[in-house]
Amino acid sequence: MRAFVLTGPGEGGVQDLPAPVAGPGEVVVDVERAGVCGTDVEFSTGEMTYLKTGHATYPVVLGHEWCGTVASVGRGVDEAWLGRRVMGDTMLGCGTCRRCLRGHQHVCEQRQEVGIRGGRDGALAEQIAVPASSLHALPDAVDPVLGALVEPGGNALRAAQAAGVGPGDRALVIGPGTIGCLVALFLRAAGAEVHVLGLPGAPLEFARGLGAGAVWTREELPELPFDAVVDCSTGTDAPGLALSLVEPGGRLVFIGIAHEPTRLDTRELLLADVTAVGVLSASPGLEETVAAYASGAVDPRPLVAATVGLEDVLDVLAGHRPRGAGPGPKVHVRP
Repeated sequence: MRAFVLTGPGEGGVQDLPAPVAGPGEVVVDVERAGVCGTDVEFSTGEMTYLKTGHATYPVVLGHEWCGTVASVGRGVDEAWLGRRVMGDTMLGCGTCRRCLRGHQHVCEQRQEVGIRGGRDGALAEQIAVPASSLHALPDAVDPVLGALVEPGGNALRAAQAAGVGPGDRALVIGPGTIGCLVALFLRAAGAEVHVLGLPGAPLEFARGLGAGAVWTREELPELPFDAVVDCSTGTDAPGLALSLVEPGGRLVFIGIAHEPTRLDTRELLLADVTAVGVLSASPGLEETVAAYASGAVDPRPLVAATVGLEDVLDVLAGHRPRGAGPGPKVHVRP
């Protein structure tokens, strides 16, 4: 099969690899669509933390946002999966540790992460092998674009739910990237008044066009009471800013990962009786995300600016916008 293989920082290309074979408990999926994520870019720049901790090494087949059709099943897998359209969880726990047994496989110490950690090849390829237990079936109403947006959407859904807001509440999203825009969509679906804070430029204007209640730069942000603030940025000063903006008794949600250690004054946190929540992984939110997309309650398809082939992935990872790309932040790949 053809696959995009990243061989080092800024280096890689399409290679012919042996087609995957479904082992016991696994399926092989024909990949229909895959998304390029900020995590993939960090692999391309060499800044990905797992490269430093030894949880990942080059060469690597990236791609953890995907959908496709089950082509074959391994021993012990229900053959009813054959021919079904699916997406898959990124986080694959060991299944036996205390965290896994408590339903927290996404923070299992020994976990694999598809296309990221533990040598589990990703979906920037014509086929991918994954455990059947990681699959989520996609209804006809969830097209390939939506299918490959379920994984990032699951992260955003969990962040929006952690914000705990609804009709009559006001929420601020810091960072108008893919996750920030998705969080804004889910917050709006929950009935909250949604504001987005970011740097001046195209991403912030895109968030405005996506239907955010209002968008602001830091200099423009009015003194409004925000019942929840969701930090979707990578800025080292964003957590402190979020804390300074949230209403006493409100909620802070952190889903963006800064490139450097950040500081948060816990005195301000407790004196304002603020609840702070960290969100890692889409795992617990995937089924609800599929349902939200299928019902039309949330439609993130405008986020996808372009769809390219495997041969264009290296350029996308280098930050080059595909010719004719729309204004959205996300690029998809059709292997």
